Amino acid sequence: MSQTLAELGEFGLIERLRADQENGGPVWIGPGDDAAVLSIDGRAVSALDQLVEGVHFRRDWSGPVEVGRKAVAVAVADIEAMGARPLAVLVGLAAPGDLPASWALDCLAGLRQECATASVQLIGGDVSAAERIHLAVTALGETRGQEPVQRSGATVGDLVALRGRLGWAAAGLVVLTRGFRSPRAAVQAHQCPTPPYGAGAEAAMFGATAMIDLSDGLLADLGHVARASGVGIDLDSRALGPGEPVRAVAQAIGRDPLEFVLSGGEDHALVATFPFGQVPQGWDVIGRVEAVGPLGPTVLVDGRAWSGPAGWTHF
Repeated sequence: MSQTLAELGEFGLIERLRADQENGGPVWIGPGDDAAVLSIDGRAVSALDQLVEGVHFRRDWSGPVEVGRKAVAVAVADIEAMGARPLAVLVGLAAPGDLPASWALDCLAGLRQECATASVQLIGGDVSAAERIHLAVTALGETRGQEPVQRSGATVGDLVALRGRLGWAAAGLVVLTRGFRSPRAAVQAHQCPTPPYGAGAEAAMFGATAMIDLSDGLLADLGHVARASGVGIDLDSRALGPGEPVRAVAQAIGRDPLEFVLSGGEDHALVATFPFGQVPQGWDVIGRVEAVGPLGPTVLVDGRAWSGPAGWTHF
């Protein structure tokens, strides 16, 4: 019989976390003390995200490595959205004592994999018992002398630009709920998002006036920007061409692929507003910031209100 998490124990798991862990770069003190110590340049930026079993992932849909990678990705994407450079993450894991220790260790491997991809260091965390798995990741970053990019800075005349993909994770969720595993690219997008690491700081350098991480859907998240900035936003549907996996899933279930692109969450792409002529290479212009119209600060599609789903809500 395989070892359980209770048999491995809290400190056994922590020792695995500390194994081969090296300090360096911004990390002065890593795991092993009561707190980690970082050296930062500019303002400190922090964000916390949670993954709850049965809400954000299912073990029959996602393996432990994928869950660990996703936990880091969704938290670091928020640091990127502030125009900051991500530095480190802290991880809180709560899980049942009868969880196979191999699951926890593979999840830790996934955490480390995504940390390497995102160029951040895993500097500590906490372990506790719970009835189901709960991962909480706090991401830390620095602005390096730049002002953070908030949601409230969009200005009439700015261009709206996207870095990343839209609708893939939502299409993957639809596939999984129907008991299938293809298109594989869509399923993988749901299991583990791929934020455009480094693009947030790039956007800040190019003068982005507002930015947000797309976790709940393009319409829903851009709606936060519109309200915070007191502007209207008009999206060009011709610039929102869905990817092939999204088109395939939409065709299979008889839905408009644009619905996935506009309302599908969990892709963790970045969308930002830029003054005209300052959009960095690699960002796709998808709309324009306009003066507030009769509907108030809102997001339109081709000049009209979108009648379909607007995005994910938690309650």
